[in-house]
Amino acid sequence: MPTLSDLGQLPKRLVLGRPVRSDRLGESLLPKRLALPIFASDPLSSVAYATQEILIVLTLAGTAFLYLAPWLALAVVLLLVTVVLSYRQVVRAYPSGGGDYEVAMKNHGQFAGLTVASALLVDYVLTVAVSVAAGTDNIISAFPDLDQHRVAIAVGLVALLAAANLRGLRESGRTFAVPTYLFVSGILVMVGTGLLRQFLGDDITAESAGYSITPEPGFEQLTGVALLFFVFRAFASGCTALTGVEAIANGVPAFKPPKGRNAATTLALMGGIAAVMFSGVTAVALFADVRYAEHPCDLVGFTACETEPQRTVIAQIAAAVFGGPTSPGFFYIQAATALVLILAANTAFNGFPLLGSVLAQDRFLPRQLHTRGDKLVYSNGILLLAGFAALLIAAFGADVNRLIQMYIVGVFTSFSIGQWGMVRHWNRELRSGTDPQARARIRRSQAINAVGGSLTTVVLLIIVVTKFTRGAWLVLLVMPVLFLLMKAINRHYSHVAEQLVPDTDSRLLPSKVHAVVLVSKVHKPTLRALAFARATRPDHLTALTVNVDDAETRALQQQWERYDIPVPLTVLESPYREITRPVVDFVKGIRRVSPRELVVVFVPQYVVGHWWENVLHNQSALRLRARLQFQPGVMITTVPWQLESSIGRDDDGRGAGPAPGDLRRGITDPSEATPYG
Repeated sequence: MPTLSDLGQLPKRLVLGRPVRSDRLGESLLPKRLALPIFASDPLSSVAYATQEILIVLTLAGTAFLYLAPWLALAVVLLLVTVVLSYRQVVRAYPSGGGDYEVAMKNHGQFAGLTVASALLVDYVLTVAVSVAAGTDNIISAFPDLDQHRVAIAVGLVALLAAANLRGLRESGRTFAVPTYLFVSGILVMVGTGLLRQFLGDDITAESAGYSITPEPGFEQLTGVALLFFVFRAFASGCTALTGVEAIANGVPAFKPPKGRNAATTLALMGGIAAVMFSGVTAVALFADVRYAEHPCDLVGFTACETEPQRTVIAQIAAAVFGGPTSPGFFYIQAATALVLILAANTAFNGFPLLGSVLAQDRFLPRQLHTRGDKLVYSNGILLLAGFAALLIAAFGADVNRLIQMYIVGVFTSFSIGQWGMVRHWNRELRSGTDPQARARIRRSQAINAVGGSLTTVVLLIIVVTKFTRGAWLVLLVMPVLFLLMKAINRHYSHVAEQLVPDTDSRLLPSKVHAVVLVSKVHKPTLRALAFARATRPDHLTALTVNVDDAETRALQQQWERYDIPVPLTVLESPYREITRPVVDFVKGIRRVSPRELVVVFVPQYVVGHWWENVLHNQSALRLRARLQFQPGVMITTVPWQLESSIGRDDDGRGAGPAPGDLRRGITDPSEATPYG
């Protein structure tokens, strides 16, 4: 018959499968072919909305400034290449998985390290929210009737992603590898086909090509500083193509050896593929005269703007290249794009828990984030990320245009601080190195990081200035809150560690031991507790009960004498029928008379096997333990008595042993059931 523990484990086993032994951790490490879709799905999938974000900003001024799109795309590609080259230096120098956080902490100090950590934690949450919302957008582009269920679809997809990641790295790698490669191949085929048709004279035309766009008020005539600000804003929006690049640096421990070299190779592959795809999508979108506006009704000619969502840029390109929105090619691109955008959140589902583990190890986050779960992944980090992302999606209605305004502030904060930290790292290496060839390599790496740091710092300033009033202010508010929270957690752990350092008093034996056994009735649990207390040979032994009903107390005293129990029964009066206060006052009195005397309180309890049995037993002992644990010099010892329902049995009638990890997970908490009181 299944026990309470077995039934409680059933949903968990259905989601996660069987636990994995700790000594199989090496088997969960990733080869490059799986690491690429796991850690690079975010930057690869960002081509689905990076071009769109550039067009949204440029079309605020109508169509007059669309000629800037190729130059903005070129600037984004150059920045991407620079950042990828910079991170290749990071993964080789710091293969432990701390990424920008570790670089900042070791080269700039705690303030910079926690600034990077807070930026990355916020941005990982936004990565999940934006990627899933963008994926939902592409689903709705193929099936517009689903628009009214946008939030429910997005939140459900976050839950599915969390479940897939909780099953383990290799399992999620296999899950995500195929869609990522299908997306990459589909986009490359679409871009290649579109460019070939264009150069052969078979012009491709988007469904929105005939629409004109009404400029937003104030954008009709842009010159001077206003034009420069406008260009910078469009460039900042296009920089969403760089999101997720840092995840590989944070995930180096998940690679197979040689970890640093494999991570650097994966970075290079990711950068090359992303640059080609982003450039190609932008080129085809301009050839097809795609029109996309922040507000659909700004598209003059889009008569159904009030009732139908506008198709995404990727959807319009696919329809133009493959022969319309009913062609097989269109549905292939939409399915692959939606799937990879949803799965792109996997970058954050791997990066956030790994970073959380490093921060927990350094005592800046709760230690639970450093514990691996049943499948050797950081389960608590995965659940925490999924919860925050779902809340964000619900709060912003799964609207990509609103969510993306908060995006990439954290990414470029960590980029900038990390790259300047690497410059300092190479300075130290130069001071200690004497080999000419090694010094030449160091100087080359330092130059790469210096260029990367300069560019990312400039871009960060552009992003903050151009996006501040559109949502970036919220990120800039949350980051200091996280920073202060991590500082507070670190102070708490440090204070606790100071208190726990052994001293002379902690080595002294107590002058006496006074055992107190709580008694409600004369039955097996009470007699076992008394026997156990006597076996410890205390200096004093008190059997203690509280009189809340005179008749019951007299009956208890009669039973005590009838069973000839060799311990006097002490009765505490309680005119207000309280149990907890008289017991606590009694224990305090012992300590007051003899401060060096150790008081051990023995609490008999039932252990039950069904959840409903807990409801049927009084919880007085739970309250007693909660109060007594705050009394110095007092120990609480629970003496369990297992009822038949709590004893799991197999087909042969023998007791079933605990499941793997039961003790670690604390699956069963029988302390809520007790015969006392």
